[in-house]
Amino acid sequence: MAVDYAVIVVYLAGMLAMGWWGMRRARSKSEFLVAGRRLGPPMYSGTMAAIVLGGASTIGGVGLGYQHGLSGAWMVITIGLGLLALSIFFSARIARLKVYTVSEMLDLRYGGSSGVISGIVMWAYTLMLAVTSTIAYATIFDVIFGLDRVVAIILGGAIVVAYSTLGGMWSITLTDMVQFVVKTIGVLLLLLPIAVVKAGGFSAMAAELPDDYFSPMSIGAQTVFTYVLIYSFGMLIGQDIWQRVFTARSDRVAKLGGTAAGVYCLAYAVAGAVIGTAAKVLYPQLASPDDAFATIVKDALPIGVKGLVLAAALSAVMSTSSGALIACATVANNDIWSRIRGRAKTPTTHDEIKGNRLFILIMGAAVIVIAIVLNNVVEALTVAYNLLVGGLLVPILGGLLWKRGTGTGALASVGAGGTTVIVLMAWQGILANEPIYYGLLASLAAYIIVSLATKPTDEAILATWRTRLAGETPAEGEAPTPATT
Repeated sequence: MAVDYAVIVVYLAGMLAMGWWGMRRARSKSEFLVAGRRLGPPMYSGTMAAIVLGGASTIGGVGLGYQHGLSGAWMVITIGLGLLALSIFFSARIARLKVYTVSEMLDLRYGGSSGVISGIVMWAYTLMLAVTSTIAYATIFDVIFGLDRVVAIILGGAIVVAYSTLGGMWSITLTDMVQFVVKTIGVLLLLLPIAVVKAGGFSAMAAELPDDYFSPMSIGAQTVFTYVLIYSFGMLIGQDIWQRVFTARSDRVAKLGGTAAGVYCLAYAVAGAVIGTAAKVLYPQLASPDDAFATIVKDALPIGVKGLVLAAALSAVMSTSSGALIACATVANNDIWSRIRGRAKTPTTHDEIKGNRLFILIMGAAVIVIAIVLNNVVEALTVAYNLLVGGLLVPILGGLLWKRGTGTGALASVGAGGTTVIVLMAWQGILANEPIYYGLLASLAAYIIVSLATKPTDEAILATWRTRLAGETPAEGEAPTPATT
C-alpha cells in the first residue's frame, strides 16, 4: 500500500505546484477569472470535461450502475447531453459577450434590471455545488488513509482552496488538465477493463444478474426526465460552466471543444455504469450503492494501479470543487458585494486580483464549514440544481431566444420559480420531483405574462446586446451595462 500512498501524495503535491505556477500567470482580472480567454481546443476540452465530471459523476455514477445496471448511466448521460446542447447552440454567443458572470449577461440583455437577485440565486447554487464536492473528500480519504471525516474534508478542501487562491482560473485550468488525464487513464483505461475481467466478462455478468440490469430504461422514464430537467438544463446556465466557456480563445473553440467534451461525458457515463454493474456481481451485498466504487478499487486492483485510480476519483472531486469555488467567489464579489457597495467594478488591476483572491478564501472557508455540518450529498446537490434551474433557466434562455422578454419579466420569473421550488421542497421533500416541475412552470408563466404586460426592453439596450452578440466588445476589463438595482 506504500506505493499507492506515494502516488496519492505526489498527485496532491503536484496540484499545489500547479497552483504556484498558475499564480505567476494570473496578472490581470481576465487572467485570474477566465484564464485570459486564451484556451485552445485541447486544453478547453479537457478542462470542460474535468469540471462537469465530478465526484457525483464518478462515485455516484458507479453507484447508480451498481443499483440499476446499465441504465444507471442516465444521470451522467444527461450531463453530457446538456454540455453538447450548450456547446452546439449557445456557447459561441456566450463566448462573444466577453462578460465574467451569468448575472452580467442578464444585466446586459435586460438593461441592468436583474440586479442582486440573480446573483444570490447563482451564488447559492455554486456554493452548494462546492459543498457537495467537498463532502466527497471524506469517502475518498477514508479509503486511502483511513482519516476521520472532518479531517478528510479539511485536508481536501484546504488543498483546493490553496491552489485556487494562488492562481485563480489559470491554476484551476492547469490542475484540471492533469485531472482529466488522470481520470481518463484511471477510470476508462484501467478500472473499466479490470472490473469487467474480474466479474468474468459480459457473458458472466449477464448470467449472474437480472435482465433489467441490461435494460436501457430500467431506472424509469420519469427519473430520466427529471435528470434532463435538472442536469441537462443545469449545464446550459451554471456559472461554473459558463466561466469555462469564457476561457475559450474563440467562439469556434467553445463550440468544437465543448462538443468533444460532451462526447467524452457520454463515454464516461457508460463506463461508470458498466463498472457499477461489475461491482454488483463481485460484491452483491454492499450496504450502500455509493460504496461500490471504493470497494472495487480497494479489493480488485493491484498495488500502484489502485493508487492511480484513487487519484482519478480525487481528481474528479477536485475539478468540480475548484470550478464551483471560483464561480462562487466570482459571483459573490462581482455580482453581489460590488453591487451592494455600489462601487465601480474596475478600481485597479492589482486590487481586483487581491479582492477576488480574498473572496476565494472566504468562500472556501465557508464551503469547508458547511461540508462538515452537512452529510447528505444527494440532497445538497438537488437543492443546488433545483434553485438554479427553477430560478434562472427561463430568464437566461428567454434572454437569448426571445426579443420580447423584459427585465421586469425576468425578475418575476426568478422570484416565482425560486419561491415555488423552495416552498415545494419544504412541503414535498428535497428529493421530490414536484419542486422542479412546478418551479419551471411558474417561472415560465411569470416570464411570459409579465414581459407581455410591461414595456418592451429599450431599443438602445437591445442594440448594445446585439452588438456584443456579434462579437464587437469593449476593451478587456470594461464592465457591461451597469446594474440599476
